[in-house]
Amino acid sequence: MAAWGPYNFDNDDATDFAGEFMNNGSEVLLLETLVTAADEEEFVEAEVALPALAAAEIVAAWRGHPGTDFLPGLLPVVQRLDISDEDELIELAQQAVEAVLKDSEPRNMWTENKQLDVWEAAQKDLLARLDAEPNP
Repeated sequence: MAAWGPYNFDNDDATDFAGEFMNNGSEVLLLETLVTAADEEEFVEAEVALPALAAAEIVAAWRGHPGTDFLPGLLPVVQRLDISDEDELIELAQQAVEAVLKDSEPRNMWTENKQLDVWEAAQKDLLARLDAEPNP
């Protein structure tokens, strides 16, 4: 990876997903990406985990709680999203983040880099933003 940092848009997989979302932003793309990570019963590979974290960030931004590293060009696309089942989308986003936090390649990478605490704090912040009341 050329780009790598502890926040959810600090890597190429996430920015690639964001680019795809900007071109084809839909609830279906979010659901597919989140389900792939949320359904993992064991170890979540980076190519699944990192786009899922970006998708969860998009859900949080759609609810009015974008992260500090949210890509500014992505916000207009997010604001136009038409979501049919908000509860399902939020629940899947939370499950995906929890699966990645529990046992994943990004978790292992940040453990090896001795920055697990920074990465974990970013994921816990994301979970809190997903759980917060919508902010119009």
